[in-house]
Amino acid sequence: MTSDLSTDEPDIRIAGVWKIFGDKAKQALDDIRKTGIGKPEVLKKYNCVVGVADASFDIRKGEIFCVMGLSGSGKSTLVRHINRLLEPTAGQIIVGGRDVMALGQNELRTFRNEHIAMVFQNFALMPHRSVLDNIALPLEIRGVSKNNRLEVAERCLNLVELGAWGNKFAHELSGGMQQRVGLARALAADAEVLLMDEPFSALDPLIRRQLQTEFMKLAAQMKKTTVFITHDLDEAVRIGDRIAIMRDGRIVQVGTPEDIVMNPADDYVADFVAGISRLKVVRAHAVMQPIAAYEASHGALPGNAPSFATDVDLSTLINAAIDNETAIAITDAGGTRVGVITRADLLRTVVEGTETS
Repeated sequence: MTSDLSTDEPDIRIAGVWKIFGDKAKQALDDIRKTGIGKPEVLKKYNCVVGVADASFDIRKGEIFCVMGLSGSGKSTLVRHINRLLEPTAGQIIVGGRDVMALGQNELRTFRNEHIAMVFQNFALMPHRSVLDNIALPLEIRGVSKNNRLEVAERCLNLVELGAWGNKFAHELSGGMQQRVGLARALAADAEVLLMDEPFSALDPLIRRQLQTEFMKLAAQMKKTTVFITHDLDEAVRIGDRIAIMRDGRIVQVGTPEDIVMNPADDYVADFVAGISRLKVVRAHAVMQPIAAYEASHGALPGNAPSFATDVDLSTLINAAIDNETAIAITDAGGTRVGVITRADLLRTVVEGTETS
């Protein structure tokens, strides 16, 4: 997924965040910093568990930032620090220019209610409330009048294509529909930041993909800064502008889907991406060879050669190569030819992306 992201200061900054569970967390952290002991030693020596280890990254305004990893990697623990549902053992958290760690309890409650919305895996709908009343709940907490909050709720319900279900109760909706209501509730809050903790993982594959598509459309429309937690790399690659991969509480790699698929930081990430199709992830700029080098050895590229922009995906390029004998020209934003892609380039890229490579 691509989006027009701001180049200003990051909307969210996580700097050196640690979370160690246990009564001797501070002592354990001091020992980690001094001697570099690992998670097993921390557990044995201090009876503490390292949940997040020195996490640092920035998230741009309007970006969908996916945090992924296996169960126990620390991803859900990490996201709960952004709105301080969990208190970090150490580190700095800045959201929208505000130091979240400096907020008092009253300020923190207001900040959560007005600036950050969260979508959970288990929907968290109140069974005694109608769909509309569930969606309107954040506005009710703020003291918004009933007519105004129901008007907003109805508009958000229409956004998730459930306009006819407002007077129903949660038990009358399917799992996918309930998750749409949870998303509508987050949108009704009109928060600048969305935290989504594996929101679609409990759903059937077909419904899950439909909701991913729906979310991508809404994200493009609403332009909310989103932190999306998932254990599914296919999901992260499909919807994320950038991805952070976690292992044992640490951030192993941060990059665009293309960065991670093409240039995994280590064997752990390489294993993750081995089964990912490159067809919709890899872009022309990562495959092309400079046009000057190509023409020096092959002669001038014909004027009628197929031409594509640098951000076109591998699938489109392969289809063009099937229909054309000549190499493919790649152009910059001004239409100038800057690169060339041959059938051999495409074949090499696909083969290198297979699990047997």
